[in-house]
Amino acid sequence: MQLKQALSQIKAAIGRKDLIMVVGNCYVEYWGRAASKLPRGKRLLLIKGDSSFAIHQNRLLKPTNYMMGARIGAEIKDGAILLSARKLKPKETINVSLYSVEGIHSYPMDESADIRLFGSEKELSDELMQDLSFLEPGLKPLKQEDVFRKGVVDILAEDAKGQLVVIELKRRQADYNAVMQLKRYMQQVEKIKGKETRGLLVAPSIGKNAYELLERNGCEFFRLDFEIGNPKAKIKGLQKKQETIDQFF
Repeated sequence: MQLKQALSQIKAAIGRKDLIMVVGNCYVEYWGRAASKLPRGKRLLLIKGDSSFAIHQNRLLKPTNYMMGARIGAEIKDGAILLSARKLKPKETINVSLYSVEGIHSYPMDESADIRLFGSEKELSDELMQDLSFLEPGLKPLKQEDVFRKGVVDILAEDAKGQLVVIELKRRQADYNAVMQLKRYMQQVEKIKGKETRGLLVAPSIGKNAYELLERNGCEFFRLDFEIGNPKAKIKGLQKKQETIDQFF
């Protein structure tokens, strides 16, 4: 394909905000948080209507180079089509020198709603909010997704003794970071509310080191059992584990 013809098709498709696929021989340079060069070779360039720009090779799932929300330009320069993607914050540039084009395909794509995730932490949190006594008798919800300086508390509740309870919910195995997150939220709530505060970590499982850290911080763990369904996930059971550490793994 002649470069001038290819350039005309690419510019028209960018203007229409089409999904564009270009296959050809190119050289790639990147400047930004680092710098890199990709020697000449046949690659797939993928440009989307949301101004994302990606360069794929015939291996791996992830692109070799990519940029989101870029300002994309196209011109003929030094005997090649120069495709450029630029951002100002942070300052980044990808330049693709396209020396030959084997194929261009562009498609108008309808806008559609984002994918809905079944079994998300928010959905499971919504389920728990309907009856927190499922976790512990006398546990009452105060607020869901309470925003504090150090993050968002999944559920803030009050127990039968009037203590505040920070509930952190994870849909996968809880790790060290989850425990530290719960600890930060507890400290923040206790400081702001001026009341004694407990911490409950709710997840399908927990790593051994994370559980040991959880115990040292005086927090509790609840094992979550749920099934993914359509249109929503359903909690099958929630069992408090207070026996030995080995039973968690």
